[in-house]
Order: sequence, then structure tokens, then C-alpha cells
Amino acid sequence: MKTNNFLNRDHFLLGTFSTNCSGGMTVSKLPNRWKADWESNLKIGKLLDDAGMDFMLPIARWIGYGGETDFHGYVLETVTWATALLANTKQLTVFATIHTSANHPVVIAKQIATMAQISGERVGLNIVAGWNKPEYEALGLTLPDDHETRYGYAQEWFDIIKKLWKHEGRFDWNGKYFQLKGTYGNPKPQTMPPIYNAAGSGLGREFAARNADFLFTPAIDLERSKAEVAELKQQALDQEGRKVGVLTFSHVICRPTEAEAKAVWQSLQDNADWAAVDNLIRLQFAHAHSFPHDLLALIRERFAAGHGGFPLVGTPEQVADGITQLHEAGFGGTTLSFFDYAEEFPYFRDNVLPILESRGIRKKFV
Repeated sequence: MKTNNFLNRDHFLLGTFSTNCSGGMTVSKLPNRWKADWESNLKIGKLLDDAGMDFMLPIARWIGYGGETDFHGYVLETVTWATALLANTKQLTVFATIHTSANHPVVIAKQIATMAQISGERVGLNIVAGWNKPEYEALGLTLPDDHETRYGYAQEWFDIIKKLWKHEGRFDWNGKYFQLKGTYGNPKPQTMPPIYNAAGSGLGREFAARNADFLFTPAIDLERSKAEVAELKQQALDQEGRKVGVLTFSHVICRPTEAEAKAVWQSLQDNADWAAVDNLIRLQFAHAHSFPHDLLALIRERFAAGHGGFPLVGTPEQVADGITQLHEAGFGGTTLSFFDYAEEFPYFRDNVLPILESRGIRKKFV
């Protein structure tokens, strides 16, 4: 299959994260927190498309995190969400986030192929092997305690999808987790969709090295991140002979003055839904290895304002400096979240993007 155009971009990638979820990435009790309804998502999608941003990435959630706001309790399903956005944009890549355990690979292969045809190959796939035990229970499923089972299942799941996309004619599949008879996939994507994966465990990162184009990891401490990013890239080369990019996620509070930006940050701390924050952290640390456990206190503060993302707080110059630091640490891009995406992104677009372009980190959109 041909290389997807998304993988030919040679600048620092920027996209949004979690606009399909209530609150976005901000665990806040403020009444004007992000709604995540379709009207809001369509508005930010068109703004991103017109500005030449690279992608939109959703979170797939089935139940919220409780607390006063039931953070992420209102969520637009990611396949239908992405399809509608792709039909309403021209150049933006939109990812569907898929839990392997809850979605049959033959169905997903067909859905992604259909989305590729609708959009001119602008769809991406974010694979989630599973970690949120209450969500499994809400779906009547059992979360395997061991990562070997989770990622063994995910590998077979994705192997089936790839074969459906590449193999001509019918085939049988007799695996450990799937037994298929006379299956096939038409239509097929014309290019291999870009693959995202976020994994913190050793087995999870081996899975990403084999299959993903980009692996997500948090940027908690940039000195630590620099070594981690280099190690992850080398692991993929050594184990699989593949180049795998490393992305992170960030939360933006950009204002004309540093004092204004810091005041917003403090307001988010003062109005955080701490019960939801603690539920979220408890689940992440119990069932996922995405975050370093020795930095819990710092992570808790960042979870309130940006779901644990790297804080980009300050003036446009300071926000651009933070993105530059991520670039210098070896990251290939970052997601961006805002308290109110549609209201705040235009200021970022008009004041931060030109700085990044002048530094050669981003290319001017034509």
C-alpha cells in the first residue's frame, strides 16, 4: 500500500485532543466548561481545518469518572464523530479511537475503509488495548489482569485488520482469540491509515514499536522525556527495523500577559472537580502504566487543568517556547487542549503559530 500523506509531513505535528468528551481535558466545575456537543465539535473542526492544523484525536469513553461533574460522562462516539468531521473538512486528518475489546476487527476494517473513501484517505486509527476496568464492567467484559493477554489480543485484532486491507479474496483465520471463516474486506483503503497508540508498559511499547506510526507518552519532566523519546525510537529501530515517532499531549492557556494566563490556571485549580481527578488518577495508576508513578503530586495538579498534559501557560511567546522545548526534547508533535477549544484556538492560531513558523518548527499553511 502507498504511504499516507499524513506520514510525509516534516514539521512538528499539532492537533487537538478530546473535543468529543465533556470537559475536554479540563476536570473543572466551572459552568462554561467544554460541552463536547456536535455543534461545538463542528465549529472547532472547521477552525482547525482552515488553519492547516494536522489532526483531531478523540478519546473513546463509555462511562465518566464521577465527581460532581461526572467528567467525561458525555461523549460522542468516535467512529461516527470522525466520519462526520471528515465529511465537513478538506485537509484535516481525523482519528477514530478504538478499544480492541469492544469492537470486532472485521467491522472496524470496513468502517475505516469507508471513512478513507469519504475523506480522500484522511482517516487515522488510534488503537487502545484497554485499561479502564469500570468501562469493561459497563460493557459486560472482563479486563485481563496481565498485559500479555491485552496486547496479545490487540496484536491479533490488528493483524486481522491489516490482512483485510491488503489481502485479495476470501481467507480463514484460526487464531488464539479469533476464528473467522471465508472473510474478506472490500473496499480497502488506498493507503495505510496512520496508526496511533499510547502505551506505558514494556509489552505495550513493544506493540507500538511493531505497529504504530506514533507512540504517545506524557511529557512530565523534559530531561527525562529527552532520554525516553530517544530510547523509544531506538527500540523500534532495533526490534522492528521501523521508524516510530513519539508524540505527547499539552494543555494551552495562552493570554496577552503571563499574569492573565496564570490567573486562569489558578482558577482551574480552585474550581477543579477533585473527586473526579482522584478517580481518574486512581484508575490510571491501578490499570495503566502511562504515567510515571514517582511524580504523583505534580501529576495531580496537572490532571485538574489538562488531564496530565504538559502545561503551555503564558504569553504567545512563552507558549511557543514550551512547544519549542518539546520539539528539542525529540517529540514529533503534541496534541493541544483548551478549556474552551473554539473560543481560545483562534488566539493561538493568530499569535502562536506565526512564531513557530518563524522558528522553522511549523510550515506556513497555504
